[in-house]
Amino acid sequence: MTVRMIPLAMVLALSACSTIAPPAAPPVAQTANEKEGDEAGKEDGLSFARLQAQIPHVVVAEAWVARPEAEDNVDSPASWRDQDGRLKVVASAKSIDQLIVYDGDTGARLRTIGGTGQALGQLNRPNGVATIDDRYVFVVERDNHRVQMFSLPDFQPLLVFAQDDLLQPYGLWVRRHGDGYEVIVSDNYTLGEDAQGEDIIPPLADLDRRFRRYQVAQQGGRWVASARGHFGDTTGAGAIRVTESVFGDEAYNRLLVAEEDIATGTRLREYTMDGKYAGRDVGAGNYRAQAEGIALMRCKDGSGWWVASDQFDDRTVFHLFDRRTLEHTGSFVGKVTGLTDGVWLDERGDARFPKGVFYASHLDQAVSAFDWRDIAAALDLPECER
Repeated sequence: MTVRMIPLAMVLALSACSTIAPPAAPPVAQTANEKEGDEAGKEDGLSFARLQAQIPHVVVAEAWVARPEAEDNVDSPASWRDQDGRLKVVASAKSIDQLIVYDGDTGARLRTIGGTGQALGQLNRPNGVATIDDRYVFVVERDNHRVQMFSLPDFQPLLVFAQDDLLQPYGLWVRRHGDGYEVIVSDNYTLGEDAQGEDIIPPLADLDRRFRRYQVAQQGGRWVASARGHFGDTTGAGAIRVTESVFGDEAYNRLLVAEEDIATGTRLREYTMDGKYAGRDVGAGNYRAQAEGIALMRCKDGSGWWVASDQFDDRTVFHLFDRRTLEHTGSFVGKVTGLTDGVWLDERGDARFPKGVFYASHLDQAVSAFDWRDIAAALDLPECER
């Protein structure tokens, strides 16, 4: 996403009418070759090859890299275990308005789901995805301004929600909550584009709706969603100017959200579970390109690691931060994996990946997999009992 802060004069001119309303008309389908600012071919991309000597890192070979398909525009993966205990991965394919299912152990492409439209089961620019309980997958649709819920493994559409609230949603995090699930969705609404075609970030006072909460539960034998408010810091220190990825750790009352704005300083910010900026940033001295996907490895004793992508065009750097302290504990790159948006860490793994597996989008065209044993060995991480 390419954005810029609006000039002070424009902020003052807009201050009397800064409320941002939902679109009045149905969204228009995007063309298949549309590119966002953080996708392959952007002019301002950073090269890891040029900076690698300045970035402490180790190299971890991918366990597999799925066959690339240039037209897919793959963004975010998520995994689940099927009835036989084998991993499957679902990834959003933005340009073709579909979800792609891969074999989680081999990367073989198995099937696609969806197609362009606004009806239940159809998609329009799918972006963030999240699975939960090996039973459900939630998908953010940027250009349908909504979230859609499917059952697993059949991908039966169950529910669409949030279309009355969301303007330009990108990412989400889902957790068990009450008698159902809480879904937190990031919303990268802007004030349109400037003369150079770049998105204009709203003034700080209008960034209080960067994230929206929904409770999803069954009522009368069907799934329903109810809005549970919004949040977003509006101070210069804690605001999220360009938003996508969000992930939570209930044990530490913590949400980590990616600040993608390069001009401000890309990094992760720590929020509390109730949506308050905790006053701490993560990785400010480590990110060199752009903060993107966020995942978490949780160990039984309360230790673990956050794993987050630094999106260079040619090779993604994956930073690890201590789960308890949020201190940087090391970084790795793959042999080929680059331009990573979304990531997913399956802590349970399966017979192929008994200590867990880390999935990452690759060059907008595929998904890569890393065996957690290889990551832990390369970075000399202690054993993580699950």
